Amino acid sequence: MQHLNDEAQMTRTTERVARRGSGSHPVRRGRLERIDSLYGYAFIAPAVLGFIVFVAVPIVGVFAFSFQDYNSLSGRTSFAGFDNYAELVASGTFARVLQNTALFSAFVIPANILIGLALAVLVNQRIPGIAIFRTAYFVPVVVSLVAWSLVWEVLLQDSGGLNGWLAMVGIDGPNWLASTEWAMTTIIGVQVLKSVGVSMILFLAALQDVPVELIEASRIDGARRWQSFRHVTAPLIAPTTVMVGILATIGSLKAFAQVYLLTEGGPQLSTSILGYYIYEQAFRAFQVGYASTAAVFLFAIVLALTLLQWWTRKRWVFNES
Repeated sequence: MQHLNDEAQMTRTTERVARRGSGSHPVRRGRLERIDSLYGYAFIAPAVLGFIVFVAVPIVGVFAFSFQDYNSLSGRTSFAGFDNYAELVASGTFARVLQNTALFSAFVIPANILIGLALAVLVNQRIPGIAIFRTAYFVPVVVSLVAWSLVWEVLLQDSGGLNGWLAMVGIDGPNWLASTEWAMTTIIGVQVLKSVGVSMILFLAALQDVPVELIEASRIDGARRWQSFRHVTAPLIAPTTVMVGILATIGSLKAFAQVYLLTEGGPQLSTSILGYYIYEQAFRAFQVGYASTAAVFLFAIVLALTLLQWWTRKRWVFNES
């Protein structure tokens, strides 16, 4: 009986201590919570400020300028309403630019996904010295885009290095950058070679996260290598595939430097895409309002495609956490 009384007394004492501890120093605890909150706001303040100054404000400015008839050379501006939008939609040149942009993206996006995945599968093999190949495939990503484009400009000239190598095997290569048949193909190739390293690294990380036990179990059940990849690996890396597709879409639609440095939209508008067309209208024709309207179209296209890809992921991505 005495033992039970001692246990009850100890329980009551513990409860009193717990209540006293939970209610002790409320002012001090509240002050510490406020300090922690201030530290949190201080850490995110640079990112928020940068987003407001360099992203939000320019986007609002672009939308505002799209309703203005603003010539930056003369400095004259007037409210134009939807005239810029009507002119843009009726423009045959803009229709050609949209067609070029669609063609450019239609090849760049699948190429980034398929080639990036193929390279990731190759460099995921346990072969001595494979790290050298991983580095070699990723080097174009870290090279300056301007330097990359200028090197390719030299190689792709009529008397450049590429045609020189082709001549060694008896092939008379075209003037890649001045041919209406080859210029767009050339720009696509330069873009893919520059960006595919990012896709490879993302796919490589996803492949290395696939449980080996599942692959081995599928092989024990009789699945061949391709069947194992299709039915086990591919579904598990589907979230990465979606992400690579979104990044490739955004990258292809905002491409500019390659076109500017290699072809300047030519020959005969064959490589003029939206990014370059916006620059040309704003800084060569000095039609800032018209260029802003084209930029609004680009923003809407990127947003719509990104949301579409994000929505369709639900149909074939089943392992998102």
